[in-house]
Amino acid sequence: MADMDDDELLAALGVEVSPIKASSRTPREERIIAGFEDILRFHHGHGHAPQHGEDRDIFERLYAVRLDRLRQLPEALVLLADMDTVGLLSSAACSTINVDALDEDALLAELGVNATSSETGDITVLRHVRSSIEKQAAEEIASRTSCDDFPTFKPMFEQVQKDLDSGIRQTRSFQVKSIDEIRPGAFFIVGGQTAYIAEVGDTFSTSFNAQRMDSRLRVIYDNGTESNVLQRSLQRALHRDDMARLITDPNPGPLFSQDWDDSDIESGTIYVLRSLSEHPFVSQHRELIHKIGVTGGKVENRIASASYDATYLLAEVEIVATYKLVGIQRTKLENLFHKIFANAQLDLTILDRFGHPVKPREWFLVPLPVIDQVVQHIIDGSITDLIYDPASASLAPSN
Repeated sequence: MADMDDDELLAALGVEVSPIKASSRTPREERIIAGFEDILRFHHGHGHAPQHGEDRDIFERLYAVRLDRLRQLPEALVLLADMDTVGLLSSAACSTINVDALDEDALLAELGVNATSSETGDITVLRHVRSSIEKQAAEEIASRTSCDDFPTFKPMFEQVQKDLDSGIRQTRSFQVKSIDEIRPGAFFIVGGQTAYIAEVGDTFSTSFNAQRMDSRLRVIYDNGTESNVLQRSLQRALHRDDMARLITDPNPGPLFSQDWDDSDIESGTIYVLRSLSEHPFVSQHRELIHKIGVTGGKVENRIASASYDATYLLAEVEIVATYKLVGIQRTKLENLFHKIFANAQLDLTILDRFGHPVKPREWFLVPLPVIDQVVQHIIDGSITDLIYDPASASLAPSN
């Protein structure tokens, strides 16, 4: 075998030798195909063609520029025709940006890259390229300055906090359907700070889409700073912040949220209980005697030991109604119920487990339908015009 040449040795091993076929593609054509394959992979992964825009990352913007260039090359349209099964090169999908008309600085700007380099002066060298999102976030933070007239705005922030504490205002998860919702006078929570839209400047068309409007805002923050940002920049900041919230306008009437979702913070629950006590008076008026309370936890946990607690008449109880609360101070609301039904409070003394006399509070001689009516009047803000009349067991005008 030592006398065999390479071909004879391979033949003895049963290996067929085939000549390597030379590629019929020129290096330029290979680069065009490889570049388009990157674009196809992007389309497959994201479901759309790469697009221009300041909110796109550097790779998508590179692919968008590359695709624009390929659409303008007749040789590329012929070469890639069989590969373009999704129609990326069709004229209908063409961008409005003319890549050939861009000089080097403009092209790099389109890609979101700073064209200057203090180290080399070579605009073809990209150094420390950040995504546009990172750049915008840094710019928004860096653009904050001290608010010289903050004493004018400070009382507004203090009042907003008082309104939130009392339930006059509430917070909602931020889901902007229109940029117009970022308007003068609106309050938001973003980055852990309360932000106030003090001014909105004139609207103008963005550089990438004549139909896409934007404007400059003056935003005041509760830490005494302000920024001069674009509406759409603030919109993106709010959407990027999972904890961002919209602070609702003042609403002094309703104390309950009628439309609340999983993202809302539940303040507690109003519960209405009926006693199962065998006490003669309670047994006789069972359908009329109710305990009204408010808890921040589960009602079931609150009443688990009712039969051992004089507060619950030393007997088991049943839950007959509950009302969920959002953004409400529970203690104040509980006091409101007790004030409304003060003239119908149950006057009953029982002995606790140690033989001591106890007069339970929070029990009232009020029909369940009336309690529900009071809840509804609190919701619409009309409770201030009504009182409870024990004689008729109904609500009556306060005047």
